[in-house]
Amino acid sequence: MLKQRIITATFLATLVVLAVFELPSIYFSLVIAVVTLLGANEWLNLTKVSSPTKRGLFFASLIGGMVFIHSWTYLLEGAAHALDFLADRYKFQMDDIRNQSGLLEWVALPAVLFWFLTMMVIRNSPQDALSLPLSSFKQSFIGWFVLLMSWMFLSRLRTFFGEEMTMYFLVLIWVADIAAYFVGKKWGIIQLSPEISPGKTVQGMYGALASAIVCTALISLIMGFKEPMIIADFALLSVLTVLMSIYGDLFFSVVKRRADAKDSGSLLPGHGGILDRIDSLCAGIPLFYAGIYLESVGLFS
Repeated sequence: MLKQRIITATFLATLVVLAVFELPSIYFSLVIAVVTLLGANEWLNLTKVSSPTKRGLFFASLIGGMVFIHSWTYLLEGAAHALDFLADRYKFQMDDIRNQSGLLEWVALPAVLFWFLTMMVIRNSPQDALSLPLSSFKQSFIGWFVLLMSWMFLSRLRTFFGEEMTMYFLVLIWVADIAAYFVGKKWGIIQLSPEISPGKTVQGMYGALASAIVCTALISLIMGFKEPMIIADFALLSVLTVLMSIYGDLFFSVVKRRADAKDSGSLLPGHGGILDRIDSLCAGIPLFYAGIYLESVGLFS
């Protein structure tokens, strides 16, 4: 099983690296959109949504959200021309609506808040997370929100902050996952959340968090970071991102346990489904993007 996992992981990692460094931003966004839609199909299966009409509406709303986000600047441009025409005709003045392009960044706030609250619930009330009554609509909305936010912020990270930062985020999550597995296997004693995922341990979590510090040290050397505060900010962001990613993994474990499923699917040999591979990424990317964005506008300088 481990050999099969390694072979599949190596193949997938190679494809991801090629996508990050070789594809133009629009094609990278398209590729991860396809991955997101595959994950959406697994989410609908886990939440027992079988009606073709409901599944069609879910996919339509998810794709519609992606198109809206991708077209945001074009929509503002069109609105600006229309408002310029009206202002000229009816003799009034207003601020250029193009200046509101940054409003989309505020979507990170509810995304980060969702994952923070999810982490608190899983940590403090795991049984409540497993037994919380949720209608089909609420479960669908949660899946729509989680998947759309994941696509949005990974896409924007690649577009606005480049290949290197995107690759760092992915490596950060991968290394943390590997560290948690091997540290937990070697020294794991105390279960992190036995009700949800008996295989995860507190020691494995500490190993994952420590790996974030190692990743920070490596990128600081590679990128030539010399300011102590920049390194400290990056280390804190990396550790918090990994912490959030761990609870993202547990969140999807909750969904699978509620569905009485071991894996989200069987598309990836040795790994299960798409959601089994992107669970940590989904939880980590909103926080990571928000931190990088705030650093870029000088909030912490």
